[in-house]
Amino acid sequence: MKQSHYYPSQDPILKLKQEMKLRRFSDKTIKSYLYYIIDILNYANKNPKTVNTEDIRNYLEKLVDDKKSSSTLNTAYSALKLYFEKILYRRFFVNIPRAKQVKKLPEVLTKEEVKKILAIIKNVKHKLLLALMYSSGLRVSEIITVKVKDLDFKSKILKVRQAKGAKDRITIMSKKVADILEKYTKNKKINDYIFKNSRGGKLTERTVQKVFTQAFKDAKIKKQASCHSLRHSFATHLLEAGTDIRYIQELLGHARLETTQIYTKVANNKLREIKSPLD
Repeated sequence: MKQSHYYPSQDPILKLKQEMKLRRFSDKTIKSYLYYIIDILNYANKNPKTVNTEDIRNYLEKLVDDKKSSSTLNTAYSALKLYFEKILYRRFFVNIPRAKQVKKLPEVLTKEEVKKILAIIKNVKHKLLLALMYSSGLRVSEIITVKVKDLDFKSKILKVRQAKGAKDRITIMSKKVADILEKYTKNKKINDYIFKNSRGGKLTERTVQKVFTQAFKDAKIKKQASCHSLRHSFATHLLEAGTDIRYIQELLGHARLETTQIYTKVANNKLREIKSPLD
C-alpha cells in the first residue's frame, strides 16, 4: 500500500518548495529561488550533495561577470543558502560574503511632472491606474491586486492586502482619485479587481509598466524614471509637505525606518536653499 504522500518529499527541490510555502514566501520569491537553484546545479553539473564552496563562489562570480545587480546577487545568495543549509544541511556559507548594496538615490518626479504624465493619457483606465499608484504610494505588484472591497470612499482609505513581506497595510487615497474611482467601480462586484484585463482577470505588472513607459515618453520628461518612481514621488512629496516620516513609513509599509529615510536626501528641503559661495 502506497503511503509516500503522507510524508514530506525526499526530493531536495520539492522539499525546498515545501519549505518556502510553509514560510509563506510569495509566488514571485519561490519562482526566483527555484530558478537560481536549478541554474547553479546546471552550472556546476553536479549532484546537489557534492556541490562545494568553490562551486558556490564561482557561480556568484559568474553572476558578477554577467553584470547582475547587487540585489540579484543577494537574492541568489539567499536562495542558495536556504537550499544548501536548510534542506541539505551543508555548512559552507560562513566565508562567502553577500554583495555590497549600491546605494542609489530614488528617481523622483516633481508634482508638475506627475500632472504632465497623467494629463497626456487619454485612456480613462490607464489614467486612473497611474493616478492611484501615485496618490496611494503603491508598488506595481500592489496596484494590480486592489479589489473593490479594498476601497473605503468615505474615509479615503485603501487597504493593501498581503503586500511585500506578506503584510496588510492601510494607505491614503486622494479625494480627486477616490471620487472618480467611486463612479468607475459603481457596477463592479465587491471581489472584482479594480483594473481588469480583457478576460476579467488582473493585469500583469508588465502591462502597468508599459502604460507608464508610454505616458512618460509622450510627456517628454528628461529623466530616467520608472513606474516605481510614482511611489518614490508620493513619499518625497509627503515629506516636503511636512508629513512625519514615521507616518510615511506606515503608508509605504516599510519594516525599517532607515528604508524610508532615503527620501530625506531627495526632498526639496532646506538643503536646496543653501547658496553656493560662488553665487
